[in-house]
Amino acid sequence: MYRRLGPAVLAALVALALAACGGSSSSGSDSSNGITSKSPNEIVSAATSAVGSVNYVHVAGKVLSDGQNVALDLNLVNGKGGTGSMSQNGLGFKIVAVGPEVYINGSSDFWTKFGGSAAAQLLSGKWLKAPATGQLSSLATLTDVQKLFSQLLSSHGKLATGKTTTVQGQKVVAVNDTTNGGTLYVATTGKPYPIEISKTGSSGGQLVFDHFNQPVSLKAPANSIDISQLK
Repeated sequence: MYRRLGPAVLAALVALALAACGGSSSSGSDSSNGITSKSPNEIVSAATSAVGSVNYVHVAGKVLSDGQNVALDLNLVNGKGGTGSMSQNGLGFKIVAVGPEVYINGSSDFWTKFGGSAAAQLLSGKWLKAPATGQLSSLATLTDVQKLFSQLLSSHGKLATGKTTTVQGQKVVAVNDTTNGGTLYVATTGKPYPIEISKTGSSGGQLVFDHFNQPVSLKAPANSIDISQLK
């Protein structure tokens, strides 16, 4: 009964990522990590490798796709899961993913929309537990560092190196998807982390990545309701 939510959220993020590697004109001069001397494909590859090896990362932003307004604010722990909050068209929920399990906690309006009145009565204010590989697998992907960034950074058209600039207080170089539009900004100092993905238009939005390797603790919510009990 929750299938409409997960794929819609993930599809919206991937839609943004299809144009994730976008932007503007000529490349800037070399910086301390040397990333600007690389080809646009090499920059994306370096960013993918860099973020794939972090222990912790914070992901936040908003995406619009197919009429769905999706917002997320997640702290991810590489290889273990993540915790935070998300919303779809204003209906918010909290999410915790720990190992093989995913837990979500939504408002009465949230459960009414995605599960019906019976689900709202049973689950409002409570945590629902489900296997990360089951009905909530799309949401689990959003809390998996490797899977999330693999999808975000691998789907693009023809790439071109853009300008060097400053985004989120970080010196970056833009990589432009000249096929689909959109911009991926990659740090030009320190590790070549992806700092932001942005795209304008009806399928656009912005995702920001920060707090790299700042520790986050994960704990499974107590007294959750197992999804198998609802069958």
